[in-house]
Amino acid sequence: MSRLRPMSPRRSYDQYCSAARALDLVGDRWTLLIVRELLAGPRRYTDLHADLPGVSTDVLASRLKDMERDGLATRRRLPPPGVAYVYELTARGRELLPVLQALGAWGESALGERRPTDALRAHWFALPLLRGLDGGSAGLVEVRLEEGEFHVRVGALGDGPVYGEGPAPEEPDARLSFDSETCAMVERGELTLRDAVRQGRVEVVGEGALAKELLDV
Repeated sequence: MSRLRPMSPRRSYDQYCSAARALDLVGDRWTLLIVRELLAGPRRYTDLHADLPGVSTDVLASRLKDMERDGLATRRRLPPPGVAYVYELTARGRELLPVLQALGAWGESALGERRPTDALRAHWFALPLLRGLDGGSAGLVEVRLEEGEFHVRVGALGDGPVYGEGPAPEEPDARLSFDSETCAMVERGELTLRDAVRQGRVEVVGEGALAKELLDV
């Protein structure tokens, strides 16, 4: 019979400072990247491990248990006939979206050219794309990159996923198609999404308000 893995002891900076307290919860390596993946909605352990290349099984299991303990994520069993469990963010965990957005914007200048050892998943562009669409209409956007497809919910409220892998689950308000060079330039902050559309580097298709706003630029 397998033994349950004990939760790692809580580590603390022991400083009466809100930034230090926040880092007590999410400052460990991999924790914020797990949050990034769970912003897509419930994920199985195997899915998380596949989309976090480089994380060991022990570290991933430990971080997920810590996130459960700290009220950032929960684990629930899927209904029969499945026997798998999924992890999902709590309301407290979802509040980290603007933190990741700000961190991503701050890190744009450090991104540089993609290195041969850099892993890449299409849906990792979801958060930079949401920043680029900020300030416009809410809606569903389907995105096609050379690396794959994903969809984002602009202005998403409540407890639903912010983005998801694969095509949009229903008719999107806009479909965007990027080539790799344009995608990289937008992610590095060298080109805004709207400028990329204006220059004809992004194909926009759709009848929704989001598509019309982008085409109007």
